[in-house]
Amino acid sequence: MVRVTVAGGSGYIGGELIRLLLAHPHVELAAVTSEHLAGRRVDGAHPNLRGLTDLRFTGDGDFRDPDVLLLAGSHRKTMARMPGLLDAAKHVIDLSGDFRLRDPATYARYYETEHTAPGLLESFVTGLPELHRDALREADRISVPGCMATAGILALFPVADLLRGTVYVDARCGSSGSGATAGPASTHPERSGALRVFAPTSHRHEAEITQATGLTVRMSATGIEAVRGVQVVCRATVAAGADEASIWAAYRQAYRGERFVRIIAQRRGVYRYPEPKILLGSNFCDVGFALDQRTAQVTAIAALDNLVKGGAGNAVQCLNIRFGWPERLGLEFPGLHPN
Repeated sequence: MVRVTVAGGSGYIGGELIRLLLAHPHVELAAVTSEHLAGRRVDGAHPNLRGLTDLRFTGDGDFRDPDVLLLAGSHRKTMARMPGLLDAAKHVIDLSGDFRLRDPATYARYYETEHTAPGLLESFVTGLPELHRDALREADRISVPGCMATAGILALFPVADLLRGTVYVDARCGSSGSGATAGPASTHPERSGALRVFAPTSHRHEAEITQATGLTVRMSATGIEAVRGVQVVCRATVAAGADEASIWAAYRQAYRGERFVRIIAQRRGVYRYPEPKILLGSNFCDVGFALDQRTAQVTAIAALDNLVKGGAGNAVQCLNIRFGWPERLGLEFPGLHPN
């Protein structure tokens, strides 16, 4: 058994990590830390786990000698602590945004603060199995991409060579993307019924998509009236000669044999294109596209659960790869329909 500690486990991503790891056949959940809830029961913060665990939160930094440290901490704060955290466990998987970008100047631009541990950036492998599986097999430091970045990358990476010019990414995200300690704008009276454009330009995940695909990306983000789920709609111009068959071929080549990416572009049915509603709780990312041959414009679409394939599930998938286990372990829930 591999001993795993979840640091910062009181939030939504932390709760999903705990849920997935409790059912994992090769993992012993050694501890779950919290800065504010030390001594309290884990299922008090995560009531869906009642009857599944008697764990109590340990104090911040009380990791209980894990083999793997999963970090569910805050952006901008994790980087300051990282040098010490690397001494706490041989393997570190970080779900904050602090080690996703390789260039400190890009980080400063998008996070509006200087990076305090720039020398560590290159030591982290991007935790996206579909692009970095070989590197993840040997990685001891892994940085899991953002939820909308994951969807955008998986939508665009296979066809990047077929696109020309700027790609415009319109991202939509449920309220859980704001975290468990969201501010006044995310209270029910303010969020209910709203379609809030909270990042009309330059959402920080556009930097991750650019880094992964080499494309020039311009991204906006809207909060939708849903708790979970991400959908990205990416619009671009295709190169001369690119047609529907070549786009299909690119997606099939990229995702042949991938357990958790499905290509969805159907001519009939209610769910003809990727839709997060049927993915909630699952580790799947559905991708699809539509091509307007007259204007040479393609619309690439991806959907996922922001807390699973967009966060905790991706981290567990990376954990499975690192230890040579089947990637599906702990991640077999298929989603619900209807819900």
